[in-house]
Amino acid sequence: MKNSKPEEGYLFSKRYSHYIFILLFLLYMFDYIDRMVITSMFPAIERDLGISHTQSGMLVSAVYWAIVLLTFPVSLLVDRWSRTKTIGIMAIMWSIATALCALTGNYVQLFMARALIGIGEAGYAPGGSAVISGLFPIDKRSRMMGLWNASIPIGTAIGHFLGGVIAVNLGWEHAFGIVALPGLVIAVLFLFLKDYKTVDLAFIEKGNQRIKMERKDMVREFLTRPSVIFTYFGMAAVTFTTTALITWLSTYFQNEQGMPMDTAGAKASLVMVLAVVGAPLGGWLTDLWRKKQVNARLLLPAISTLLTAVLLFIALYLFKGTIQYVFLLIMGVSIMFFISGAAAVTQDVIHPGLRATSYAVAVVIMNLIGSSMAPIVIGKLYDIYNIKTALSILPFILITGSLLFYLGSRYYEKDMEKVTKVKLEVA
Repeated sequence: MKNSKPEEGYLFSKRYSHYIFILLFLLYMFDYIDRMVITSMFPAIERDLGISHTQSGMLVSAVYWAIVLLTFPVSLLVDRWSRTKTIGIMAIMWSIATALCALTGNYVQLFMARALIGIGEAGYAPGGSAVISGLFPIDKRSRMMGLWNASIPIGTAIGHFLGGVIAVNLGWEHAFGIVALPGLVIAVLFLFLKDYKTVDLAFIEKGNQRIKMERKDMVREFLTRPSVIFTYFGMAAVTFTTTALITWLSTYFQNEQGMPMDTAGAKASLVMVLAVVGAPLGGWLTDLWRKKQVNARLLLPAISTLLTAVLLFIALYLFKGTIQYVFLLIMGVSIMFFISGAAAVTQDVIHPGLRATSYAVAVVIMNLIGSSMAPIVIGKLYDIYNIKTALSILPFILITGSLLFYLGSRYYEKDMEKVTKVKLEVA
């Protein structure tokens, strides 16, 4: 694509920057289609393989465990080599791994294939966040992060829907092979995109003397930023809730309301896909509020997460049927308000040469405490009690997340003053 002269605050031209962004969006969407296509097929897989609800949850957790193990080394490669080439290679790997799930014959094989998906996905979120942070001006960062993360609920919803429909009509094995191909095509395109030069890991001291960062300096970069530490754990609390709902909401509809698999998958998908409104809307509101309130990137997540907790509590504890579903739909919008501001904070308050690494820390904490634990914890509670009781803990997890975001907001402005200013250059 022709790349004209960059405009104020942009690394490339607006046109080329948005072209890269569109590919990033599509790739994240296919990432979540591949990751979550399995969830609406749990009853069929459990029947065919003779496994428990806890083991079903582990098929989702396997992806996140692999991500946790490899996010740091892959993110260091992203920061020190090439963001676009690393992303392309990773996406090719996870697409092939998704296709391999169609060829498995038992639980162990399926578990291993799911873990391979996580190996491919290990550095995508850190790499993508670093690319977006470099492409767009800082005053648009929350907005673009919000738009980018809107691909998550779209991919999740499509995965839910396709999984149920394909499983009913063709069998669950075919779903993996069908969803793997589109992401593979986008992955190849990514290998040919332009990138920005790798940022030198130096920091500026008095007299503008450039001092090379040592390992202890990199560690101190994170430990001296309370705002980002609180943000990491706040994100983990919300991610625990979203992953629990993504994984088990379809099952909840099947068990509590007696819906067939494809109908339950479609209803759960609609709840999740409404986050496509919440993520960009949250980003727009955050950037708008930030013009008057510097720490808005954490204040808005604190408020929206508390609101989400109230909506989910009302839905799970007070109502059934149509009214309950209306509250779940509203919650589907509000639950992703947090991501745009929180994701931007992981980039705002850290040295520009460590942006992918910063989001890697977020990914490790979100996946270790949130995404990998949620399917198992809810699955175990489901085995012991029932699916309704299992999901009833989620509003209280969200309240914890809201408090963490608020605590982070109290340190944001001071942490911004500590950041080394570096001008990015085209590679």
